[in-house]
Amino acid sequence: MSDVRTNPFEDEDGLYLVLVNDEGQHSLWPDGIDVPSGWAVALGASPRTDALAYVEEHWTDLRPV
Repeated sequence: MSDVRTNPFEDEDGLYLVLVNDEGQHSLWPDGIDVPSGWAVALGASPRTDALAYVEEHWTDLRPV
């Protein structure tokens, strides 16, 4: 059995949160890893494709506030 570990930020089958900071920037964050200070959960644990769709729909202006 292989002990290869995947990067939780690139796990296609993982669950992700969508985080938002005070500047309105969005980030995909693996579920189960503590949310960093300064970020709030905008979308709870969801499949990666759903989280990406949420970001595409809600983060339309990439410039910080």
